[in-house]
Amino acid sequence: MSELRRHLGQVSDLGAAASLMSWEQETSMPPEAARVRGLQLSTLAGLGHGLFTDPQTGALLDAAAPQNETDQAIVRVTRRDYDRATRLPTAFVEEQTRARNEAHHAWIAARRASDFAGFAPYLERMMELARREADLRGHDEHPYDALLDSYEPGMRAGAVKTIFADLRDRTLPLLRRITAADDAADYGVLTRPFPAEAQKTFAWRVAGEAFGLEGSFARQDESAHPFMTNFSRSDLRITTRVEPYWPACLFGTWHETGHAMYERGVSDRWERTPVSGGASLGVHESQSRLFENLLGRSLPFWQRYFPLLAQAAPDVTAGQDARSMYRAVNRVNPSFIRVEADEVTYNFHIMLRFELELALLEGSLKVAELPEAWNAKMQDYLGLTPPDDARGVLQDIHWSAGLIGYFPTYTLGNLLSVQLLEAAQADAAVAAGIQNAQYAPLLAWLTDRVHQHGRSLTPGQITEGATGRPLSADPYVAYLHRKYGEIYGLETAEQ
Repeated sequence: MSELRRHLGQVSDLGAAASLMSWEQETSMPPEAARVRGLQLSTLAGLGHGLFTDPQTGALLDAAAPQNETDQAIVRVTRRDYDRATRLPTAFVEEQTRARNEAHHAWIAARRASDFAGFAPYLERMMELARREADLRGHDEHPYDALLDSYEPGMRAGAVKTIFADLRDRTLPLLRRITAADDAADYGVLTRPFPAEAQKTFAWRVAGEAFGLEGSFARQDESAHPFMTNFSRSDLRITTRVEPYWPACLFGTWHETGHAMYERGVSDRWERTPVSGGASLGVHESQSRLFENLLGRSLPFWQRYFPLLAQAAPDVTAGQDARSMYRAVNRVNPSFIRVEADEVTYNFHIMLRFELELALLEGSLKVAELPEAWNAKMQDYLGLTPPDDARGVLQDIHWSAGLIGYFPTYTLGNLLSVQLLEAAQADAAVAAGIQNAQYAPLLAWLTDRVHQHGRSLTPGQITEGATGRPLSADPYVAYLHRKYGEIYGLETAEQ
C-alpha cells in the first residue's frame, strides 16, 4: 500500500499544480499569458493522466494488500477512477485541456461583448469533444450518462428527467401564486450603494464568524465567475465578484464557503489520494446551497448579522431592520441570471440548461440555434426573454470549461441540502444553534456525517447514512412552500 500511496501522491501533486495555475489564471494572470498558459496546463494534464493511467497503477492496485478500511476505500475508489481514466487516451486529454483553455478566454471576451457568434465555434468544439468523451467512456442509454457520471456517480439522465418533472410540477404552481401576490416590500435596498471593498470585507468576515472559514487555510479573490478550488484541505481558494446588486457578492462568497468547508472537513487520512474530495458534485452543492440559502437567507441569520451589516454599509441598512432585510434577500422574482436567482426560480434555470445540453449532445439542436432555444425556454419557464446574450446564453462559465453534465448537480444539491438540515436538527444542540445563527454544532454534525468521508462513500451512502432515507424532493418542496408561504402571506400551500 505504501508504494501505491506514494504513486497516487505524485498524481495528486500534478493535479494540484495544474489547479493552482488555473486559479491564478482566473484571478491575476495578465491577458497575454493565455495562449502559453493553455499549453502549460495541457502539459500538466497530460503528465498527470499519463502517470495515473500507466500500467504501473494497475499493477500497484493488483498488488495492494489493504490492512484496514482506509486502505480498502483508497483501493476501491482508485480502481474506479483508473478504469474510467484508462478509456481516455492521453492525447485526447491534452487536446481537451487546450480546447477548454481557448474556449474559456473566448467566452470571457464574448460575454463582455455579448457576442455569441464569437463564441459559437469554440462551443462547437467543446460539444464535439464531449461527444467523443462520452463514446470513449461508454454508455448504454444516452451519451449524457457517461458525462453525468463524472460529476454524480451512478446518476443517469433518465432519473434526472423524472426528478425534474416532479419538481417542476410541484413548484411551478407555487411560483405562479407568489408572483400573483401583493408585494409592497422595498427591494431597492438590494442595489443601494455598497462600496466594493466593503462588500468583500463584510462577506469574508461573516464567512469566518458564521461558517468557520479562516485566513490560516483559505483566501478570497475576485474572478469573472465565482468558484472554489483547493490544493489540499489546508489550502482553500474561493472567489467572488462585485456587482451593483450587492447580494451577488455576499451570497456568492457564502456559497463558495460551503464548498470550501466541505473540503476542509475531509479527513486527512485521505490526503493526496483520489478519496480526498467530495462524494459528488451534488453532495458538494448541498453544502454550498445550505450555507448560502438555508442559513444565509434565514431570519435568525439576519437577526444576528444585520447589526454588523449596518456597521459595514449604513447607507444600505438605513430605514431597514433584520426582518425587512430578510424579506428583501428572499425576494421571489423571475430573473435572467442564474447565480442571482431566488430559491423558487433557481431550479428552472437548471432545468433549462439540462434540456439544452441533452439536445446539443443528441444533435437535435445546433449550436447556432442555441440563443433562440435558450430564450424560448426562458420565456416558457420564467416568462422572460433576455435582452442580450450576456444575460442569456453566455452567462455561465461551464460550457466554455467543458463541464457538460454538471448542471443537474445544482438541483440535486438543493434537494439534499434540506434533507440534511432536517436530519441535523434532530440533534438539539444543532437545532438551538441554528435558531441563534451559531453554526458550530451544525458544522460538526456535517463534518461527522458528510465531510470526513470524502469519496469513500457513494452519494447514496452519504445520503442514507446521514438522513436515514434515499434522496427525495419532498423535504425541499415542503421547505419552499412553508418558507415562502409565510413570507408572501399565502394561506395554503399545496405540496
